[in-house]
Amino acid sequence: MKHETIEKNVGLLMLLMVFAVSIGGLTQIVPLFFQDVTNKPVEGMKPYTALQLEGRDIYIREGCVQCHSQMIRPFRAETERYGHYSVAGESVWDHPFLWGSKRTGPDLARVGGRYSDDWHRAHLYNPRNVVPESKMPAYPWLVTAPVDSSHTETKLKVMRTLGVPYTDEDIAGATATLKGKTEMDALVSYLQVLGTSIKSKR
Repeated sequence: MKHETIEKNVGLLMLLMVFAVSIGGLTQIVPLFFQDVTNKPVEGMKPYTALQLEGRDIYIREGCVQCHSQMIRPFRAETERYGHYSVAGESVWDHPFLWGSKRTGPDLARVGGRYSDDWHRAHLYNPRNVVPESKMPAYPWLVTAPVDSSHTETKLKVMRTLGVPYTDEDIAGATATLKGKTEMDALVSYLQVLGTSIKSKR
């Protein structure tokens, strides 16, 4: 009888469904907040330098994240192509994380050190110069655009409040390290560090 009453009352049925799904979701999600494997950085990982952090912001601004994931799943086809599967400890200092699932272009989680700086510069300037069949847009303006360092110290301070271990010295010297750097320098620096924490352990 109670079962029929619930089935005939759409509002009550929806409320109970949301409650049941919420309980199931919470039992899976909440424990992750207390596990070291999801909260501790991998051994040897270092925070992004000021240049790398600015490069990451350029990566987001230019929409790279729309076509490139940064999450290698633990399947043989993926690890053979891209390298070690992604682990949560690599992303604990990423705000926001850029895992994604879109792969118009290849996954970039392990691109750091795979190509030279010159290759990245040529590829970003005009992808067809190095990959003739590439559909990726060109970013020639990055070569001449200077890095905007007006908010860099503030960014590092905010990241520190979120748990990234920046020191006072890191923050105070951030602007000076960007003097004379271009957006191309910053983006290449960011790409070259991706996935290197795990690589160093292999």
